Amino acid sequence: MNLTQLGKFGPVHMKSPRKTASLAFVAAILWFGSRLEAQNPTAPPANPPPHDAPAAPEASKSQVPTIRRSTTEVFVPVTVKDRDGNLVADLRKEEFRVFEDDVEQRITRFITEAYPISMVVLIDNDLRQKDANQVEPSLISLVGGMSTSDEAFVCRFDQYFHEGKGFTKDQDKLVTELRRTELAKRSSTPPAGDPFGGPTINNAPAPGAPQGDTTSLRVIKGQPTKALDDAVYSAALLLKDRDSKKRRKIILLISDGQNGAKFNTHNYDETRAELLRQGIAVYSVATGSSYFERKFNRLVSYAHDTGGDIYYGAKQTTFSDFYSRITEEARNQYTLFYSPQGESKVDYHSIEVRVRRPDVTILTRKGYYGGTFATEAPK
Repeated sequence: MNLTQLGKFGPVHMKSPRKTASLAFVAAILWFGSRLEAQNPTAPPANPPPHDAPAAPEASKSQVPTIRRSTTEVFVPVTVKDRDGNLVADLRKEEFRVFEDDVEQRITRFITEAYPISMVVLIDNDLRQKDANQVEPSLISLVGGMSTSDEAFVCRFDQYFHEGKGFTKDQDKLVTELRRTELAKRSSTPPAGDPFGGPTINNAPAPGAPQGDTTSLRVIKGQPTKALDDAVYSAALLLKDRDSKKRRKIILLISDGQNGAKFNTHNYDETRAELLRQGIAVYSVATGSSYFERKFNRLVSYAHDTGGDIYYGAKQTTFSDFYSRITEEARNQYTLFYSPQGESKVDYHSIEVRVRRPDVTILTRKGYYGGTFATEAPK
């Protein structure tokens, strides 16, 4: 319906009330939008750029992107000894401080309970006869330091890694296996075509050919062919499926420390990284001759970096004593838990533990790899 009225200059057409209200509403929206644009001139455009628009310039190569940690909780086994080498067992949570990458962390949990042990006994098969005669009869005393919940896997190494019969908790079976372990009397079994084994035909020794060296220790131009790093790496792989949160994983390394670097597939850094990823501690026992000749640097390094310990043996009775001390030390450790804070640009994180008590020695691993020891924090 079109309404009209008389005006000063003639008839005026009047719009319907519904159309007038609509126009007023649109005008209000336009006015409000202009006000917002004036107050926020940096607002992004209403329409996003097309998919084929050029990408934003990349960040400078000098800016290293940060990697957020997936680790929710890190646990750190710690051994504390007094000046006489005895375990200190009366420390409280408040006496510990833990640092990650030089930043102090808050200890969220503190456990003093004993853990069962999963142990690879790694015995040097290339010892001098005098050293072998001291070590060999002492091996049976390993069982005396084990509890019924502990398990052990006996292996040997020289140029090659000789895997034993597997993990066992049966102490009678372990005693039998240790009694039958003979050192420096079983030569390495080289692969076909090994230069020490003589010529072969169809992977078998050629008729009349010399059968090679009958002793286990082989030396080339004064350098031992013993592959200690590879042996430790192989021992670590045997522990891979053991749960670090429920058991103490250790390698008991009995050796003179000699290592033929050129005969190892894995170097020290690679082996150390594998040990830290799995939370394995190495406890080294150096034989008598190596003690006087100072050839046990590798043994010290593995123990020091992984939170283990090193003992120096000079006679059979000391070896027997060492084994029980090692299992006691590994089983009865303090366990500290903390949740790392912030971000990090690297995968490896250093760890330092301090104790508010004088004249003590602290043994713990020197670091870990991000996400390795992730656990769900308690609810």
